[in-house]
Amino acid sequence: GPLHLDCLSSSPSQRECERTAFSFYCAVREQLPVWLLEDMRSMEVFCWEDGHPRAFLPCEALLYALVHNHQDYARYLLDRYSLSALKAPRCSFCCCGGSGAPHLKMAVRYDRVAVLGMMLGTVKDCDLHGGYLDSCGGCTHVADAGKTAVQLAVELSRPECLLLLLAHGAEPDGLDTALQRLVSCDASERRQAQRCFDMLLLFLPKPPPLCRLRDEPQLWQSLLGNEVFRWLCGLAPPPLLLQALRCLARSGPDRISSLPAFLQPHSWH
Repeated sequence: GPLHLDCLSSSPSQRECERTAFSFYCAVREQLPVWLLEDMRSMEVFCWEDGHPRAFLPCEALLYALVHNHQDYARYLLDRYSLSALKAPRCSFCCCGGSGAPHLKMAVRYDRVAVLGMMLGTVKDCDLHGGYLDSCGGCTHVADAGKTAVQLAVELSRPECLLLLLAHGAEPDGLDTALQRLVSCDASERRQAQRCFDMLLLFLPKPPPLCRLRDEPQLWQSLLGNEVFRWLCGLAPPPLLLQALRCLARSGPDRISSLPAFLQPHSWH
């Protein structure tokens, strides 16, 4: 019962595991060299699980590397352990087996564009696409459970992360949220929210039914421009520039990012 758990939590062994895990967290935060971090992880750092200490896993180390943007360490873990580094760790609250794609969502939440690119490269190399990229699984105790990485990128207005995910084959779901963000965000966030909306338009196979556009046509026409508004309502084909960019977007995220400003997605409005 609860008394037994209290006894476990006060055991010297568990406290020592917590101490080593925190020291490792600090070492990653200080951007210590990869070889030193791996020495620590393999010999000095332990987690407490099911009443016993165990070694700190590569997937847990990658979460630390993401939080602190230690790109060299993230690259090493992905090169050395491949998909094992992307495995979902067990939930520390209820000890259920890990599921979903917590590393992708962590990268989006912290806006770690470079590390996200590395992870998506690993996923591509190992031919682990659709199900993983579009996973919304995960224990209910975990932050962002029930959302895909794409949905989170739209919600947090992370256009660079969103473009990477979409270009690697993630489903472009989140247009309704993107429209909500356009009308509800602060002026300081408007540009990023607009870019997220534009990125989704590049990858949508066809516009989904959007009741909110027909409910307030004047508002949305002024926000989206007449041509995009009419296309989303199914009244006209997409603007020519949007059609050209949609073809270009499918050939890789760098093609869109490297375009001059007057050809960037926002220019079709």
